[in-house]
Amino acid sequence: MGTVSESYRYIVRSPDVRGGNARVEGTRIAVHDVIGLLQNGETVDTLVANCFPSLSRAQVYECLAYYEDHKGEIDLLVARQMADGQP
Repeated sequence: MGTVSESYRYIVRSPDVRGGNARVEGTRIAVHDVIGLLQNGETVDTLVANCFPSLSRAQVYECLAYYEDHKGEIDLLVARQMADGQP
């Protein structure tokens, strides 16, 4: 059996950016920022048009793919963000 390595085209982690949380490469937009907005009623289209116009639809879908693979981690970050009253 081979090892499965996770590979995301647009998602990176840097210890010195956004607390080391997964984010869209080249931005300060964290995966949990995108997922939190989607969970609160935004769609991919409204998110790209109104919230994060610098993101492509592919980047948003990659955030969703990352979320599917890391639900526990992202759900915790979204819950913390909502508790802090941040958008």
